[in-house]
Amino acid sequence: MDLESRGIPSGFVASSEFIQAAEAQGNSLGIHPRSVFVPHPIQDRTDDEMVQLARDAIDNVLQLVVNKS
Repeated sequence: MDLESRGIPSGFVASSEFIQAAEAQGNSLGIHPRSVFVPHPIQDRTDDEMVQLARDAIDNVLQLVVNKS
């Protein structure tokens, strides 16, 4: 919220387990930042799986900071 208020595009990345929590938090705070949700779980993935997860998400993550819509 602070970054956006200063004109700096921002957003967040979380696993799909947190979709409902992000919505509830956004409703509570009155803000709905752009977000990218990746498949859950994260913690037990191998390095190779994490690399693939990042590759699969990179275009959407880049859109967090290059698009202001």
